[in-house]
Amino acid sequence: MEKNIVVNASNMSELVRTAFQECLFKEGENTTNRIEVEGITRRFGFHPQRLEEHRELLVDLLEQLPTVFRQGYTFLNICMTKDGTQWTGEQSICELLVCMSIGLKLMEYCMPKELWLILPGGVPYVIVK
Repeated sequence: MEKNIVVNASNMSELVRTAFQECLFKEGENTTNRIEVEGITRRFGFHPQRLEEHRELLVDLLEQLPTVFRQGYTFLNICMTKDGTQWTGEQSICELLVCMSIGLKLMEYCMPKELWLILPGGVPYVIVK
């Protein structure tokens, strides 16, 4: 990932998509040492070295989120930046950001999945570490 990229609401969605694709295994690669993450609707297995290569980008992306995510906040609002701009209208893109961040231990769910159904929208609260 280039160090000169400025992360903002206008490019966050594309940066997340691209990073996600780069962190997946390629056909024929050994997946034994994968970093497995349970998402909201899907389970992902990430290539550990390629995921680590995106750490700085993911930190930059998470810094764009509202500061309330540092205490734990609903996944439903993760599509907004700290200045109130919607960076994506696709919750599936938000899930990719969350899962890559969990894989790097930059984020975690606040409650076990079994309890999500009692939360607004039936989705988790997440916390940026």
